[in-house]
Amino acid sequence: MNQKKRGDRRDGVWLKELDALHTIMPYVYPNRADNEAFISERIDLTRINRYLEEKNRDNPGEEYKLFHVLLAAMVKTITLRPKMNRFIQGYRIYQRNQLTAGFVVKKQFADEAHEALAYIAFDENSTLESVHKQVMDEIHQCRSDKTDNTTDGMEGLKKLPKPVLTFVMWLLRRLDFHGRAPEFLVKTDPNYATCFITNLGSIGLKSGYHHLSNWGTNSIFVVVGEKKLRPVYDEDGNMTMRETIDLGLTLDERLADGYYYSRTVKLLKYLLQNPELLELPANQEVDYDK
Repeated sequence: MNQKKRGDRRDGVWLKELDALHTIMPYVYPNRADNEAFISERIDLTRINRYLEEKNRDNPGEEYKLFHVLLAAMVKTITLRPKMNRFIQGYRIYQRNQLTAGFVVKKQFADEAHEALAYIAFDENSTLESVHKQVMDEIHQCRSDKTDNTTDGMEGLKKLPKPVLTFVMWLLRRLDFHGRAPEFLVKTDPNYATCFITNLGSIGLKSGYHHLSNWGTNSIFVVVGEKKLRPVYDEDGNMTMRETIDLGLTLDERLADGYYYSRTVKLLKYLLQNPELLELPANQEVDYDK
């Protein structure tokens, strides 16, 4: 662990030696929600489905699902493309201390059922197996009677009178700007995660655009759409019907240039077409220029 220096936050290291463009950009465009780049990708699930069928045949009772593959692919991609694990707050660019993912868990599939906030930290040795275990453990916790810190904090805040709550929220936004929002309130908030993922396909919805938020530090929002048979064309123009999903990725464009994002998406797609690579540690390089 590197020693914290002046200007660092508890969740990130201030990058002081960046080029002029990236140093000035947060001052020119200070709001994350005003700097969104949206990328839409369609993923052929043929290889993933085959891989999951074999994986689950060898692991009865510990079913691996598409979400685990997608999340493991995001973890490996971000590990190998470290600019994706940066954020901007208080006009400064920071490198995160951890790679984290957040998502919302429905306690039951019913209109009146409550939601819980899931928040998981990964490391450079993460694999599909470890991601699977962490996700299953987190979902089990979320669907129990136990509530997360962020939800508990919001339950307390909602009881305040309107003028008091308005002032408290103004104060929290100022503390958030300076990286001093109370840890008990934000430590499990997905808006502070490296990657915020919503699996709309699990409730039968299509993928699409989702905004970033000026609250917190989240700079990557991923929307996973429903599985659906769609036409897929090969290099010769021949069409076959295959099961696919659509992914929507919303990124803070101030963190890197278009070429870096293009290479990142290329890596992500390569991993999803070669899911066996996710059994390797997240920091192990792969040749995706084939």
